[in-house]
Amino acid sequence: MSSNGSFSVKKDAARPSNGQMFPQWALDMIRPVVGGVSRVLWKIEFRGTENIPERGGVIVAANHQTYFDPFWLSLKIKRPTRYLAWNSAFKWPVVGPALTWFGAWPLALEGSDPAPIRRSIQWLRDGGAVVIFPEGGRATSEGALERFKAGAVRLALEANVPILPVTIKGGNRIWPRGWRFPRTGKVVITYHPLYHAEQAPTEETRSAAKRETERLAKVIGSAL
Repeated sequence: MSSNGSFSVKKDAARPSNGQMFPQWALDMIRPVVGGVSRVLWKIEFRGTENIPERGGVIVAANHQTYFDPFWLSLKIKRPTRYLAWNSAFKWPVVGPALTWFGAWPLALEGSDPAPIRRSIQWLRDGGAVVIFPEGGRATSEGALERFKAGAVRLALEANVPILPVTIKGGNRIWPRGWRFPRTGKVVITYHPLYHAEQAPTEETRSAAKRETERLAKVIGSAL
């Protein structure tokens, strides 16, 4: 990160490595299976799918209620997608390997490891989609939004790409914090119109990111 609060990237160092990630054709085959299970168990409903861009760099920013969130919101985003996930989650059984298989990059919530940010910026500039959960962790059992961190907006400003705000409603009742296993219920995924974060020419990135993050949280919270 540069001294003014923006991210800097070197192109050669930013090329993402797929590691043990599933090939895209395999992910495309898994998608209808996940969708079918979600319709049966959670009566999943999608709204605003016309707002999902088919091409071009975009950050997908969503509230975070369950471990299923990345899979649910990706069902309608039918393009190569990467995810920024809490680095500690990669150590968990089942969840950890699944994060790698589905294209997640570990992000330290506390610290300054620039690698996942460099990868994300280059991926976005190359026209890819990156999923971020600005809350950083799962919401409370009531489903209310936690305070948003500014990383999604900063990334959007640096890569000069729009944000696709997504609201996940009902997940807090499907898999409340503290429960070992999910239960059945109803989930609604809402894709809002693209959001373009703004920064005045003389404005500091930190100030712009704070203001735009608050606006983003209001958009996502409007469908809860």
